[in-house]
Amino acid sequence: MIFLALTTSIGLAEKKLPVVYKTDFENGATEWSPTDDAAWKLRKTEKGFVYSQFVKRSKYEPPHRSPYNISLLNTPVVGSFQLDVDVLSTHEDYGHRDCCLFFGYQNPANFYYVHLGKKTDDHANQIFIVKDAPRIKISTKTTDGTNWDSKWHHVRIIRNAETGQIRVYFDDMKTPIMEAVNRTFKHGKIGLGSFDDTGDWDNLILRGELYDATD
Repeated sequence: MIFLALTTSIGLAEKKLPVVYKTDFENGATEWSPTDDAAWKLRKTEKGFVYSQFVKRSKYEPPHRSPYNISLLNTPVVGSFQLDVDVLSTHEDYGHRDCCLFFGYQNPANFYYVHLGKKTDDHANQIFIVKDAPRIKISTKTTDGTNWDSKWHHVRIIRNAETGQIRVYFDDMKTPIMEAVNRTFKHGKIGLGSFDDTGDWDNLILRGELYDATD
């Protein structure tokens, strides 16, 4: 069974999923829905426009303990996917300095998210599931922490909906910094944000298998 899961995961990566959405935010962010519109804006920089989550703690109150800052891509909804995006943490440095990525999003009480935190503990720098209850760590592998600084970084998430495998990469696209296996949500929306910090996002590419609700 372990060999089967491994070969299935490798096959997914080698299959090179088709691009189903991409943006550099130069033409706006109309396809995105923030949980608090006032916490997000397009920001002009030397590299062009970026999607900026600039309010540390938005007015959004989640039904269970989970991130306060989320912006969801309206469509497409995907099953297996590979998400690539550039991120800049704009918050001052401290132990739980973070940015988050969301996937398998069903509703405000059911989704997965990756917390890229400065220092690791049971509530930081992990892969989490929110399932009608406060977030629970599901990571089977992580690091001592995410080395946030004043530079842009590249993040990749690879999700195999069939096996449940989740892999997260940070700058080094060969060795994952986090891993988990969970099959609770086999499809859902993707999103960007933070638990209660700030960050900028750019150059997002989503490859994936489109989910058809009629199937």
